[in-house]
Amino acid sequence: MNVFEELVELLIKKEMKVTSAESCTGGLFSSSVVSVPDASKVLSAAFVTYSEDAKCRFADVPRELIDTFGVVSENVAVAMAKGACKNAGADASVGITGFAGPAYDENDTSVGTVCFGFCVNGRTLSATRNFGNIGRNAVRELSAIYAASTLIKLINSVN
Repeated sequence: MNVFEELVELLIKKEMKVTSAESCTGGLFSSSVVSVPDASKVLSAAFVTYSEDAKCRFADVPRELIDTFGVVSENVAVAMAKGACKNAGADASVGITGFAGPAYDENDTSVGTVCFGFCVNGRTLSATRNFGNIGRNAVRELSAIYAASTLIKLINSVN
């Protein structure tokens, strides 16, 4: 069983809904959830918020958070997760924002740096991982897997 199958099974068992607000992963997390049979029981909506404007508009990220902390920050990732949870009516969510490469952004954030925000039943957690300059798609894949495995741990710890 892969991590996405495990997540869907757990969400069904706990009768929970999940959503995401994704930037650098471009919907890979939600696409991976959807690849699992019965995903429709746990995922009703997900948001690809690649631009700053989309993060503000669809995930309710306050512009001042982006201006203060930068788009690749735990503060923005948590706001994305909370906004997605609210807007999708979900019990659990992940916000993912990062820099998959191939170069550096304006704040000299290292390639492969990804910030995560999680919201489970109103409780939030954030984390930053640097997967290294391993290529855009590898960063995206590892980010989606990390998000799913962390959600599993969080759901099991609060329920």
